[in-house]
Amino acid sequence: MPGKNLDPSSSPRALLGAELRVARERAGKSQTELGEPLFVSGSFIGQLEAGTRRMHIDFARQIDEILGTDGFFTRNCGAAAKSKYPDHFAAAAEAEALATAIREYAPLLIPGLLQTEAYAREVFHAYQPTAPQEAIDQLTEARLARASLLADPTTPLLWCVLDEAVLRREVGSGAVMAKALRRIAALVRARRAIVQVLPFSEGAHAALEGPLKLMSFEDAPPLAYVQGMGTGQLFDDPATVTRHTLAYDLLTANALSPRKSLALIESVAEDYEHDQHA
Repeated sequence: MPGKNLDPSSSPRALLGAELRVARERAGKSQTELGEPLFVSGSFIGQLEAGTRRMHIDFARQIDEILGTDGFFTRNCGAAAKSKYPDHFAAAAEAEALATAIREYAPLLIPGLLQTEAYAREVFHAYQPTAPQEAIDQLTEARLARASLLADPTTPLLWCVLDEAVLRREVGSGAVMAKALRRIAALVRARRAIVQVLPFSEGAHAALEGPLKLMSFEDAPPLAYVQGMGTGQLFDDPATVTRHTLAYDLLTANALSPRKSLALIESVAEDYEHDQHA
């Protein structure tokens, strides 16, 4: 059985997942068999083992009892659960860092992975107008750190559908918006992201209820994440993920082509630049 505690400085969730796989296989159980007494699916256990899902303390205690691991997972669950992100988004952000493909629909805001520092600061100030500057700085740094995964020239595949409202709603100032849209255009021109704009003229569409993020992984089932005000939920149920995937496919079918979307993004950025100059 596992012995020493995990080193929290070295990807604790991934290490905890690897130890779970070893302990489960040593006990001669399949992922489905381990999931049954926990009332979760075998795919959920696979996501724990892959590090794409967080192990909660209640699960850790039950896993120690089922697999006879002498409190190992209970002791180490805390280190694996630590996150610099808000509770409702932490699991999604950590899964995002492991994804091979991310598909996202944004109805009102530029997605976090595409935001500039100035844009992110304006968003956090709007969310928390009385927060001290130190808190805003920490939130901004965490958001920019997420975007570092785009430093890899190929992985993950990033495909975003932006509602036209994302372009038209002025966040901060014309200068902030111009730079934010220019960053998106630069990523598209560098072939680092696929971006489509869903124009107002399309009217009703498949994701009117809010934002949507789909994540695919090399060695774990796909996930869907939906978010509301201060809340978020990560789904691994195949039927739910399939339904959200269909909604995203419909969005891409109704959106402008990537070429026309890029032209619109750059045109709106130019409008902001001219307004600021005037």
